[in-house]
Amino acid sequence: MRAILDVILIVLDIYWWIVIATAIFSWLYAFNVVNPRNQIVSAIGQFLYSVTEPVLRPIRRVLPNFGTIDFSPIVLLLLIFLLRRVIVLYIYPNVF
Repeated sequence: MRAILDVILIVLDIYWWIVIATAIFSWLYAFNVVNPRNQIVSAIGQFLYSVTEPVLRPIRRVLPNFGTIDFSPIVLLLLIFLLRRVIVLYIYPNVF
């Protein structure tokens, strides 16, 4: 059972970094630092969007609209942090 929890923690860590990469990529894209017509940049952007958008969309529906500022990645990172803490502090010690 601890092995399954370890895998869940690793997946949460990887998803944490993907959400951060998505936020950074969106800033680079918005400020025209990266060329959106480049095939590699487009593929990276499409991958990051397809991985994070199904989780971010429900959060965006719940959050109020703050104009151009999107707080949904911050909320998602806080939820991932909370889930990790619950697993590490409460579930992991009680599993044999």
